[in-house]
Amino acid sequence: MAAKTSILNRALDDTLKFAPEYGAGLSSHLPMALTALRRLGADARRLRGFARTYVAAKALPPAPALVAWPAGDPWQARFGDASAWPAYRHLFRQWIMYESGVDVLTQALPALMRGCGGVAFHGLIRTAYAVDALHAAELADALAYWASRWMDMGTPGPGGTEPDPWEALHGLALPRSKEPLIAARMHAAARRRGFAAAANTLRIDDHTLARIARVAARLYARSGDFTVLHLVTSAQAMRVLLPLVGDPEAALAHYWRAVVAGVVASGLDLAGLGRAPTARPWDELVAAAIASDDDHLIKLVDACREEQKAHGGAPDWQRAATRVVKQGAA
Repeated sequence: MAAKTSILNRALDDTLKFAPEYGAGLSSHLPMALTALRRLGADARRLRGFARTYVAAKALPPAPALVAWPAGDPWQARFGDASAWPAYRHLFRQWIMYESGVDVLTQALPALMRGCGGVAFHGLIRTAYAVDALHAAELADALAYWASRWMDMGTPGPGGTEPDPWEALHGLALPRSKEPLIAARMHAAARRRGFAAAANTLRIDDHTLARIARVAARLYARSGDFTVLHLVTSAQAMRVLLPLVGDPEAALAHYWRAVVAGVVASGLDLAGLGRAPTARPWDELVAAAIASDDDHLIKLVDACREEQKAHGGAPDWQRAATRVVKQGAA
């Protein structure tokens, strides 16, 4: 894999020295935000400036030393083990070295998708950005993060009959956990009585992902909710990765469970949402994102622009991007 541009390539090379998390288990967005900035049109100077500010503000710790993956151990053996990132990093670097990144993805994604909601979808999202960047080392780090923070949301049941995610979500009546981190609240949601029944109401078909993406954008545009922001960016990531999955319906069934858990984790009252803002022009939104040091704002504007280009129609994503630019991501 060769990076799309030498500018982005050099920026991502510099991120490899950092660990995937900082503070109390918070995901580093540095490689994702840099890739988003470059896709939005930021130049090398802006990428360097953002990286300096982000590293200092988050006090990103250095990456731990690589740990050799034990020969003969199944690659899924340490799913969900946060301490396994150095070993998974070694494993995926070796795997990509001997096979193409695409081959590794087609083999790994089916198993990873069951745990796509881990760390609030950040393994999924980071992997999709690495695919877009065409940066092999960043892809290895992203897959390692996904595997080490993989979170089982349970086995999907028989498909339901409701094709519209909006209608399926309106039947939710599950309490929000008081856990501080989104992923912990999602995990708690998936263990609640009634979760499986709620998650199994949706009919999965060829149009499901586009419908989920539009609903996520609509929810964010009307709420500005930080948890829902991750549903928007994860839907864009799913669109990038789904063509590499042999059984897309199975992958979407796992993703939908994570989306339902995310909505429960947000605690939103879907019947009492506010109004979406009037959409601003994309050139204004893109300029605001490039100038911002808010990693979530940058990623959301980028994801929304990509999704609206892909799906067209009503400006749901433009309104969502307008919301984050008006209020900030937090």
